[in-house]
Amino acid sequence: MNCIELLSPAKNLECGISAIDHGADAVYIGASKYGARAAAGNSIDDIDTLCQYAHQFGAKVYVTVNTIIYDDEMADTIHLVKQLDDIHVDAILIQDMGLLQKLRATENLRLAIHASTQTDNRTIDKVKWLWSMGVKRVVLARELSISEIEAIHETVPDVELEVFVHGALCVSYSGQCYASWHCFGRSANRGECAQFCRMPFDLKDADGNIIEHQRYLLSLKDMAQLDNLGRLADAGAVSFKIEGRLKDADYVKNVTAAYSERLNLLCREHPDKYQRASMGKCTYTFSPDIKKSFNRGFTSYFANGRRQGMANILSPKSMGEEVGYVKEIKRDSIVVATTTPFSNGDGLCYYNPNGELEGLRINRAEGNHLFPLHMPADLKAGTTLYRNHDQAFDTLLSKPSSVRKVDVRMTLFVNHDSLTLTITDEHGGTRSASVPYSYQQAQRPQEDNISRQLTKLGNTPYSCAHLHIEYAEDAPHPFIPNSTLTELRRNAISAPITRTTQSSPSTPSNLSPLCQRGVIGGESSYLYNAANEWAKQFYREQGIEATAMETDGEGCLLMQCRYCLRHEMGYCSKYTREMPWREPLSLALSDGREFTLRFNCAKCQMEVWKIEK
Repeated sequence: MNCIELLSPAKNLECGISAIDHGADAVYIGASKYGARAAAGNSIDDIDTLCQYAHQFGAKVYVTVNTIIYDDEMADTIHLVKQLDDIHVDAILIQDMGLLQKLRATENLRLAIHASTQTDNRTIDKVKWLWSMGVKRVVLARELSISEIEAIHETVPDVELEVFVHGALCVSYSGQCYASWHCFGRSANRGECAQFCRMPFDLKDADGNIIEHQRYLLSLKDMAQLDNLGRLADAGAVSFKIEGRLKDADYVKNVTAAYSERLNLLCREHPDKYQRASMGKCTYTFSPDIKKSFNRGFTSYFANGRRQGMANILSPKSMGEEVGYVKEIKRDSIVVATTTPFSNGDGLCYYNPNGELEGLRINRAEGNHLFPLHMPADLKAGTTLYRNHDQAFDTLLSKPSSVRKVDVRMTLFVNHDSLTLTITDEHGGTRSASVPYSYQQAQRPQEDNISRQLTKLGNTPYSCAHLHIEYAEDAPHPFIPNSTLTELRRNAISAPITRTTQSSPSTPSNLSPLCQRGVIGGESSYLYNAANEWAKQFYREQGIEATAMETDGEGCLLMQCRYCLRHEMGYCSKYTREMPWREPLSLALSDGREFTLRFNCAKCQMEVWKIEK
């Protein structure tokens, strides 16, 4: 039986609780600093509260400590990790190899260490090396295909593999993007990405001819792997990750619920093969639909190999769901050809004649007859409309929209001088409490009343699936006051849980370091992201002089991308030798800064390089 985990993002405590309530088996959240989303920090107290809430359902909390660390920050980072360990965080995600070395030398550390996708985990050798360094789980690069994930699992079966299944896509391999730092002094490896890839560019050939003008050439669609969850699980993935630590609670609710329902279906179809990693059943007040949450259009990316249509070069904004097309334009209204119901306050968008995404707000909706707040001048009959704000749906999500309950078995032991109540959850965890009791024989059967009092669990995360009552020989047919039963129930619910722990597979002790060039870095020293002396010494002991762009100066290679613009446009060199332009190609921002594109066909990789002057 394989436990499969749905891992949801938490910008804050509210989002984390929403994720658990809507079916997440785990959440990942940033601490006050050192997380790869600097704008999404949280206090130790809030993370502590989230842990207590999640653990009621057997769900886990992971904290991102996945930036590169500077020398003067290392002691503070270690202190932060110890604080997280004290509040029973289940794992931390890290990028910095200096931090990994320090943590390996820290005694009595209980939390697990996961290798963030920022460590650029795209090869079998890299995953094997991280496992040999004591990492329990590796978050794989988003760019991997299902067959590549399967090959990694077959080679290193004891390491847990976490894969992204939904949300925004970075165009560069994570941890290997330096464009934001180079252009704006904001490091993606420090959680301050300026989203260079969401900007408009001119695409130029070697003669300066403009092939594309002010298009979002590096802006990928959002990932959606709802239809690939079974194949990913079969390939060896154990954790399915939703991107979005900057998203609000409504996004987390909807997307988490959609993927939770699909994983539940997978478990029902293969009951002897898969089970959810946490406990509880969710009841929703809405029908989950990923198209109704922020999206730039969807792609399965490289899951099934390289395909065209991975990018949306027209806009990096949310499109939402397609709802019909303009049938008729009137003086102050629009008639839409559709069966979709609309609400006052809906937000629609469309591509104008220049190929730009524009929006409009519906002031009043009368069936398919829509009255915008402002009539757009360039909207034409036949134009496809998308809804990126569904007022009715968002109203549902703004209210309590899910109840999650864990089925428990309750056993009451009636002795002559005491009562003991034991509660057993779906994963075999038990909690129990006893109260003193002076036996009295009842004049009439009391089982119905005992059951009614003990199973009043309405304000708790639990629902009683079965109650069993056992009587001692000297205490048959007892009369038990309601106040005593209430006290016993409350004490048992609040008692600590006892669980049988299972040991994780140990990491090997006989593996030699796999730190050769090409396994965990590149030809340039800054690609190792070694920003502190501990990381540099770690690499130095293995014959590599490693640095970081942020601390040791500029580099020329700014991005390594499996996404290829030439392939996206239909001009892959594997299929055609004739290009309609003279290379090298370059990208130009509106302020005139340019970047060279190099196509490393041996690696099936596009690279963005700084132009040296």
